[in-house]
Amino acid sequence: MMVSETEYIRQDAASRVQVLSEALPYIQQFTGRTIVVKYGGAAMKDSNLKDKVIRDIVFLSCVGLRPIVVHGGGPEINSWLDKLGIEPQFKNGLRVTDAPTMDVVEMVLVGRVNKEIVALINQAGGSAVGLCGIDGNLITARPQGEEGIGFVGEVSSVDIKILETLVNNGYIPVVSSVAADESGQSYNINADTVAGEIAAAIGAEKLILLTDTRGILKDYKDPSTLIPRVDIQEARELITTGIVSGGMIPKVNCCVRSLAQGVRAAHIVDGRIPHALLLEIFTDIGIGTMLVGSQFTT
Repeated sequence: MMVSETEYIRQDAASRVQVLSEALPYIQQFTGRTIVVKYGGAAMKDSNLKDKVIRDIVFLSCVGLRPIVVHGGGPEINSWLDKLGIEPQFKNGLRVTDAPTMDVVEMVLVGRVNKEIVALINQAGGSAVGLCGIDGNLITARPQGEEGIGFVGEVSSVDIKILETLVNNGYIPVVSSVAADESGQSYNINADTVAGEIAAAIGAEKLILLTDTRGILKDYKDPSTLIPRVDIQEARELITTGIVSGGMIPKVNCCVRSLAQGVRAAHIVDGRIPHALLLEIFTDIGIGTMLVGSQFTT
């Protein structure tokens, strides 16, 4: 029997209301809690996915959570380096950042990518404020230390006063991963690292890394081998045994470090899945890998 258009609309509306009702316990649990989201990968390049991530972030804010967004922007940096005739170079997975490259990194991340994200959040009904690590002395940088990579930095310290001021007044901070050392020299810092250190410093409920993989996989070629939940010790063992390898190692280490400093849960989530943030936070099963401190495992 054919379902009438009116009946279809009614059923669709009922299913939407049911979804919201099922999300209520999670909204109640996390209201007032800070969630740090590292935004990058395909979700940042695909306009359709970008729209959904932005809407998810605004939704989190509207239902009482306190999101902080940290972003990189590697593809955009490469595009502008190409336009300026500067060849991108990498060493051991790190962008070689000489003085001309650092100028481009700072201009693109702080002046272009950051303001685009802020504008999109504001257009979607949120109230976003763009920052980099230099603003309010949010992040003090130090050299990463590896020879021949230039102005690639690490996080020396985090001062969360400006973030607390913003989130306490209902704003969504959007932080680009550029910071300066005590002399004022700018450094390019890995956005995962910045997100993890901010999450630890502000005592976040969750750190969520939006990536281009399902999460931690037993077999990196097979998405069906997703490991949905691990604790700190298990995560370290996965690195030692080689199950976690390549570019996933720094992401897992970032999560482990944040957990060791008091973040309650860290998530590695596939940002290519529409509404990945909401699926991970507001459903029982989630869609990625959740890492927890050993004291929280059950």
